[in-house]
Amino acid sequence: MTTAIETTSGAPEQPGALPTVACCAPLARTPLSLAEAQGLAGVLKAVAEPARLRLISLVAAHEGGEACVCDLTEPLGLSQPTVSHHLRTLVDAGLLHREKRGVWAYYSLVPGALDEIARVLTTTTQS
Repeated sequence: MTTAIETTSGAPEQPGALPTVACCAPLARTPLSLAEAQGLAGVLKAVAEPARLRLISLVAAHEGGEACVCDLTEPLGLSQPTVSHHLRTLVDAGLLHREKRGVWAYYSLVPGALDEIARVLTTTTQS
């Protein structure tokens, strides 16, 4: 079950969108609120699995920055349903974008999604 994440404007985002915490100050500058911590934990939980980290890497490195699920099963050594499950988790976390083309689904990184997570986790503070 997917739930909408509340933004700072109070409007619900689309399921799969990165939590509001992704646009906030680095942890070293401003403590996270409970809602921000829960949102960030959900995204980190999605990437805290070796197959999912490899999927992000495989999709990013694939020609054109997008890959079909059929291109990802062999490199991972997992069945198509398992790969599809992991891809859906990454889409729901707001890290991958899914585009249906005929019977195939193609995946690409959400522009800036990983950069936003890195920005929150950085210990460098900028004025």
